[in-house]
Amino acid sequence: MKILIDFFPILLFFIAYKMQDIYLATAVLMAATVVQMTLIYLIDRKLQIMHKVTLVMILLFGALTLLLHDDRFIKWKPTVLYAAMAIALGVALWGMRKNILHLLLGSQIELPSGVWHRLNLAWIAYCAFMSGINAFVASFYSTEDWVNFKLWGYVFPLIFLVGQGFYIARHLKPAPTERS
Repeated sequence: MKILIDFFPILLFFIAYKMQDIYLATAVLMAATVVQMTLIYLIDRKLQIMHKVTLVMILLFGALTLLLHDDRFIKWKPTVLYAAMAIALGVALWGMRKNILHLLLGSQIELPSGVWHRLNLAWIAYCAFMSGINAFVASFYSTEDWVNFKLWGYVFPLIFLVGQGFYIARHLKPAPTERS
């Protein structure tokens, strides 16, 4: 159920684009993201910071796209979001000596500090890569190509998250077994 909630805004965006154009797709994305965040809030009774940032950025860049009738805004939203994430993770790590991933997930997963550090570096590199590749596609390809990239580009986060899962699994301590 949760995976469906995570991906339904982009799926609806793609369908609306194929049915009409980028402007309808943008409006659908905005509405679907509001519904998505409402569902997440109803299930979890809270929104994570990333949820809030994503919602604000989609509403802001979507509104600019619709008001100015300029699709560049919605196409550049992922670039700005990923760049902001890479910068925030980097500034926290190197400027403030804080590992945001460890702060956010450390209560859920116990990992050695070196592993947390490498995960943080991997997220910085991943976010920088995603920002760069979206900027490239948004700059040099048509809107049609960009929309297709958005749909099929989900292979990048899938590969990254699966790889990260395998990496983390190697460092997890086995759960204690119960004796009868």
